[in-house]
Amino acid sequence: MKSHYTMFAGYNAWANRRLYDAAALLSDADYRADKGAFFKSMHGTLNHLLATDRIWMKRFTGEGEAPERLDAILHDRLADLDAARTAFDRHIVAWVDSLDEARLRGVIRYRRVSTPDEFVQPLMPALDHWFNHQTHHRGHAHMILTTLGRQAPELDLLYYQREAEAGRA
Repeated sequence: MKSHYTMFAGYNAWANRRLYDAAALLSDADYRADKGAFFKSMHGTLNHLLATDRIWMKRFTGEGEAPERLDAILHDRLADLDAARTAFDRHIVAWVDSLDEARLRGVIRYRRVSTPDEFVQPLMPALDHWFNHQTHHRGHAHMILTTLGRQAPELDLLYYQREAEAGRA
């Protein structure tokens, strides 16, 4: 099972890089424009993804800083957000690489950001949710690019898998 999560960690970093490269071509006005996505703009969406990644990593490891809001703006400038995203993607890849099968079969305990309820959940389904959540919101960012009339990058998992197999990812 570890290879499954290693692949998704690599895919996550690859897709984020492609998305951030596309976002960097937007004007500041377009980057911040409310385009009707759940977190409104590219700015809100990309900040949400990093915020929730930090929240989940703290749940998984008990370490690191995690915002207390799902709509937290961690960085106001795209360049700063990009640097933080790149560093965190490297952290995700390294953490997933450090997992062994016994840890993957373990459980996590956590509290939601929005309620005081405690949850106990097997780690693997939580990882599945985490990687799926990232893909979900990258879809929102993809929609934002297309509504702005921009060429959105190819983010399909199959493209990543083909590039990884060819040594280009």
